[in-house]
Amino acid sequence: MRWNRGMDATTTSPAAVLVPDQLVAAALRAASELGRDVADVPAGVIAQHAGMSRSTLLRRLGGSRAALDEAVRAAGVDPGGRSVRVRAVAAAAALISEVGLAATTLEAIAQRAGCAVESLYAVFGNRDTLLSAVFDEHGPLAEVGDVLAAEHTDLRATVRQTYRTLAEALTREPRVTPAIFAELLARPTSPAVQSLVQHKAPRLFAVIGEWLSAEIRAGRLREMPVALLLNQLLAPMVVHLLIRPAMSELPFLDLPDIDQTCDVFADAFVRAAATDMGSPASTGHPAPAGDTLTQ
Repeated sequence: MRWNRGMDATTTSPAAVLVPDQLVAAALRAASELGRDVADVPAGVIAQHAGMSRSTLLRRLGGSRAALDEAVRAAGVDPGGRSVRVRAVAAAAALISEVGLAATTLEAIAQRAGCAVESLYAVFGNRDTLLSAVFDEHGPLAEVGDVLAAEHTDLRATVRQTYRTLAEALTREPRVTPAIFAELLARPTSPAVQSLVQHKAPRLFAVIGEWLSAEIRAGRLREMPVALLLNQLLAPMVVHLLIRPAMSELPFLDLPDIDQTCDVFADAFVRAAATDMGSPASTGHPAPAGDTLTQ
């Protein structure tokens, strides 16, 4: 394993992340197969070569590709410069997190990425395609899909892991998904929001909706419209994660940690939507004594 040098190992900077040799090897294999520089290989492809999920890869890298690039460089291989596409996605993600979706114009993205607007049109075609690429890179759908694709029979455990994955995705920087939700609530008919909804809603139903349908067929969830069941699954946890930063500043509120929060919301969903087969009693998980979120 390699320690990146340059800062104290107790920090979360790329220089402090211990990158396993197998991740460096996976990145080099992926780059060789694609004929690209390591810096231009998507994180999901490197994760596949490393035999892990994208979310696990990002956790091991401290949430940043920079640590992997430094480890590759330390192994004697130049990771290469980032392409216009990679720079633009990173720049757009940072801007969305800082100033919101509406203010993230192509001009602002080009300036942050150090390229011309014409280059963005050449690579992406339009702003909507670029924003879609940003959400693919920083949104939680791929990671949630990894959780739901695994074999499981414990409904409550799967829901809890889904909530834990959402918590990790929605609280890390850049905070792309929270900014998009804010835009969705504030301006639901804006062209950018409508474009994202049209492009990502089918994927959302493919990832989560199909799992919910399978749970209904397996007898673990009650028969109800999948769209409503999806809302029942996601809305409480997502809303909590969006307002949690503000809630944490309230001195009179004893806010539970993320793990306890995931437990409470998972139990609440199972109590509301599960059949007897999927209930806490049948899965070996006792129901909580009460709601601890507003202690």
